[in-house]
Amino acid sequence: MTSKKEPVEGEKKETFISKLKTRIKNSVTNSNTKICVGIFLLVLCLYVTVAYVNFFFTSSTDASLIETGISPTQDAEDGALNASGFSGAVIADFMVNKTFGVSSFCIIIVLWCIGMKILTSFKLKIGRIVGNSLFWMLWISLLLGLVCTPFSDKSSIYWGGLHGQSAATLLNTYIGVFGTTLVLITTLAMFLTLMYPELVEKVKNYFVKKDEPSTVDGEEKTDDNKANSENSESTTPSSEADPSESESDESKTENTEVKTDAKDVKEEAIEVHTPDNIELKKEPAATPVEKAEEKTDDNTDGGFKVKINDDDDDLPFNHEPNAVQNATSSNEQPEPPAEQEMPVSIFEEENSVQLEPINPRLELPHYKFPPIELLKEYPNNKIEANEEELNDNQQRITTALRTYGVEVTSIEAQLGPTVTLYEITLAPGIRISKVQSLNKDIAMSLKAEGVRIIAPIPGKGTIGIEVPNQKKLIVPMHDMVASKKYQTNTMELPIILGKTITNNNYMIDLAKCPHVICAGATGQGKSVALNAVLMSLLYKKHPSELKLVLVDPKTVEFSMYAPLLKHYLAKMPGENDAIITDVTKVVAAMNSLCVEMENRYELLKKAKVRNIIEYNDKYKERRLNPENGHHFLPYIVVIIDEFADLIMQVGKDIETPVARLAQKARAIGIHVILATQRPSVNVITGLIKSNFPVRFACKTAQAIDSKTILDCTGAETLIGRGDMLILSNGNLERVQCAFVDTPEVEAINDYIQAQEGYLEPYELPEYVDPNVESAEDKGIDLRNRDPFFEEAARLIVGSGQGSTSMLQRKFSLGYNRSGRLMDQLEVAGIVGPQVGSKPREVYINDLDTLEMVLQNINSNNPR
Repeated sequence: MTSKKEPVEGEKKETFISKLKTRIKNSVTNSNTKICVGIFLLVLCLYVTVAYVNFFFTSSTDASLIETGISPTQDAEDGALNASGFSGAVIADFMVNKTFGVSSFCIIIVLWCIGMKILTSFKLKIGRIVGNSLFWMLWISLLLGLVCTPFSDKSSIYWGGLHGQSAATLLNTYIGVFGTTLVLITTLAMFLTLMYPELVEKVKNYFVKKDEPSTVDGEEKTDDNKANSENSESTTPSSEADPSESESDESKTENTEVKTDAKDVKEEAIEVHTPDNIELKKEPAATPVEKAEEKTDDNTDGGFKVKINDDDDDLPFNHEPNAVQNATSSNEQPEPPAEQEMPVSIFEEENSVQLEPINPRLELPHYKFPPIELLKEYPNNKIEANEEELNDNQQRITTALRTYGVEVTSIEAQLGPTVTLYEITLAPGIRISKVQSLNKDIAMSLKAEGVRIIAPIPGKGTIGIEVPNQKKLIVPMHDMVASKKYQTNTMELPIILGKTITNNNYMIDLAKCPHVICAGATGQGKSVALNAVLMSLLYKKHPSELKLVLVDPKTVEFSMYAPLLKHYLAKMPGENDAIITDVTKVVAAMNSLCVEMENRYELLKKAKVRNIIEYNDKYKERRLNPENGHHFLPYIVVIIDEFADLIMQVGKDIETPVARLAQKARAIGIHVILATQRPSVNVITGLIKSNFPVRFACKTAQAIDSKTILDCTGAETLIGRGDMLILSNGNLERVQCAFVDTPEVEAINDYIQAQEGYLEPYELPEYVDPNVESAEDKGIDLRNRDPFFEEAARLIVGSGQGSTSMLQRKFSLGYNRSGRLMDQLEVAGIVGPQVGSKPREVYINDLDTLEMVLQNINSNNPR
């Protein structure tokens, strides 16, 4: 092996320049620098605003002082009267008199918007604001110049500024006052047409509506009435069926009148909306995303190569303020040519109107996804090759292997965020098993923890040795969400977990997993992984498309997600808290999810489809009747933390419903994630493992735990702090999990909570134990009524909901007692019998009738 070459003078100079550029770039992009710039702009705006306003009151007095200037020996009393001093007076005079007059205030507005954009998470479109401000500043300046120029000699203020006065004088000379007025009107009309097309549509629709009655004669009206009466069954109400004429006016045309005249239907272009079909693509459940551009540094010493993959091809975050408009526009198809024949299924007759596809996001039309600025950026977090460390590790590995008779022909290093992979090509005749037995010897030689040997690397004729870096980098969730693959992916439930050892973003589709186990020792990164899962879903799925069931026996792991109650969380009937912390209620919650699963399968059976994607597509195309019980089905993601603690407290009762969900719930959109810090065989049983093909393994205390999770060793050699092995489709991948801190999670949840949500959270069906006997079988005697009988009756009639869980919560009763109380109410004729998992039907509609019933019960059945 040759010695390392000394860098020449030119290389030193290039290294210095590159380092200098890096430092300058880091200082400019530093968050503290941005904060300072934002504060400076806001303070500058305040100062200039005060000077601007005071100028209109002190301009006549300060005019002579501005012309002559001010001397250092001048008394303060002889200074400018402007509250911002002489400098403020000069700035205001320049803004008003020397440039654009009163409209110069637009400059202050632009500076304020830039400062607020830097300091806050406001989603301001600076380019649009600058363009609008520039137009209005020039236009108002010219208008005031035209109006006020004749009176400029009588005032010390040029209301239109030098620009307005000069432009108005020039235009008056060539085209006169009338021509200048036409220029102002024309430019204003063009600007409004280009910048505010919805305003043009409103004006257009107003005149079209106004002219319609006069264009239809009596005979046409009579024909239309006949046609409408004959086709009343096939013609939908106009308030629901009128397709919009432009994307910007989609949400505002509900009351537009539908034209049913045959001539109008023929002559006018009809826009047909064809919903997109969502296809189930055969893509792997977990793949390292986006093989990035490789940067290879070739070192002439012994063929040693260093590779650094650059997978930070970020895109500007592209969540529009109104997510509904994006979804609506994505479902539109180009208008068919005029000569194309319309399908009979779309237009049965000439005057029928096709409804637009159902958009579930319209349930919360003003919902906005969290801005990416709520996630923290980490400057100076780029991977850089440390040649000294790399060469030292290379020599140590070569020496250790040579000591035991293993010859190496070449070594390549692949840098990752926390671990470097050394790819070793062995000399001919060396057995792989010989290298595998040297794991501890190589770790001792490198003086490093977490050394792992991959023999051989799948798909390559080399052996991999993973060695932790001396400087371990954080993988920010901000970079993951901003990555190109995350923003442009078409997955149903995208989860971006972090970076692989080759520095590629790692993303999986939970809908294809379909269930996940996340296990490892205490404090090794399970919570980080669960937060990464939740953040990935919140940044991609609308509340109408996703519901979460969170089980938190520790009571503190998911408590920060409580603000999502009216948007994303699903809860049990009669419960106030959606996050399940009571271990005794977890079994009921899992059984309730099993009931939800069976109910969804009944809907799929009626719709004659096989999975949730086909069902939702059919529903959005209006091919399923909501009156028959059909509705849009959101995905339900169930995350159970501390599964070992649940097994210990409730035993095998929890395993049965979880196994049922894992076996059957994939097709109807229910996916389960189990997390535990005790991955023993009595927790992760064979029944559980067989239905959870994707598994995340953080650092484990011993090799047997790694075998329990992954069916192989390796997790015990990880370094912790989010370093984990992911098993998917039989492939094992080492990933550094993306980090999202608690303040970031709280900021995102608070942002979502501040928006309009559903009136009530998504409610799971009530589970009733089939072994419980009915009221008649029990022989209920109303003479032995419960003390809460009358209060419970008033509560149920007042709420209109016959729920046993509600009685438990309101009166602090046990499950058995509340069940007996509900049976007594059934015998009394106040509620109906239990039908499946639905709440009981309430037979009495008002409290007055209830009081009469209670009087009869008290008189006929004295206690």
